[in-house]
Amino acid sequence: MPKIEGLPQSSHEDADLRAAGRVIRLAREALASLSAGLDGSFSRALDLLAGVRGRVVVSGMGKSGHIGRKIAATLSSTGTPAQFVHPAEASHGDMGILTSSDALIMLSNSGDTKELADLITYAKRFGIPLIGIASNPASALLMAADVALVLPKAQEACSIGMAPTTSTTLTLVLGDALAVALMERKGFSADQYRELHPGGALGRALVRVSDLMHSGDSLPLVSPDTVMRDVLITMTAGGFGVAGVVEKDGGLAGIITDGDLRRHMDPGLTERRARDIMTANPKTIAPKVLAAEALAYMNNSLPKVTCLFVVDPEEKPAKPLGILHVHDCLRAGLH
Repeated sequence: MPKIEGLPQSSHEDADLRAAGRVIRLAREALASLSAGLDGSFSRALDLLAGVRGRVVVSGMGKSGHIGRKIAATLSSTGTPAQFVHPAEASHGDMGILTSSDALIMLSNSGDTKELADLITYAKRFGIPLIGIASNPASALLMAADVALVLPKAQEACSIGMAPTTSTTLTLVLGDALAVALMERKGFSADQYRELHPGGALGRALVRVSDLMHSGDSLPLVSPDTVMRDVLITMTAGGFGVAGVVEKDGGLAGIITDGDLRRHMDPGLTERRARDIMTANPKTIAPKVLAAEALAYMNNSLPKVTCLFVVDPEEKPAKPLGILHVHDCLRAGLH
């Protein structure tokens, strides 16, 4: 680490850590005040947001605007369509984003940010529900709001006490609280979340077996009476290295793997029947299980398995709905 002229390096490190500790301490204390001060206004804000037929439009100026963009993104990704609009741009044409079916969340630490005035006036003129988030209950924003969410008075963490730090943390956390409480009210599910996050680690983590499995004519299935020479053809054609053995009622009776072939290797193997070679009661997986869980199950099985037939555990008999190979999970980016 390079030395900074004027102070020993250890002194700089001590000062750095004190500054970081102060930021975290002030944020922690402010968040405790925010949590203790939550009241019925929070639920009224959720009532308003839950009834929106259009979108939630979020607006704020400066650092509040940056926080507003994040809040809009979090709402959108948790089942509530939302969009950020810059208040200055709104005054020059972007006001048309707002419709009578929407709701407006406006952010301002002081509550008297002059650039918000046109949006506030527009919302009141056209009866657009307005949620205000600010620290001054007597501010223009909170006086005009249909629901006022008051931030606790908090000391900014910078040395001059002016740069938005603690206040923006409070606004961000309150926005997250609204988004999470709203998604829980709506019963927003993991499947819905996955639909909105198809890419990246989040999308991969929520992929289910049913999304990756092979089904229909690609299933390598034989009857218990199938002679092994035909079983071998089915195994080779399927490309999975296995064959499922199904009874007349469609239930999965067993599985034949490469390991089963090696254990029964003799000159008469090809003339024997599938029922003589199969492993009965094979390991299976349900279609709704997360693919990551299926991969872990395959990796942790003894002996190791590379394929699982997919069955509905509630169905009797349990018929094969699909087949999942370990390579399917790896191609999907699971590890």
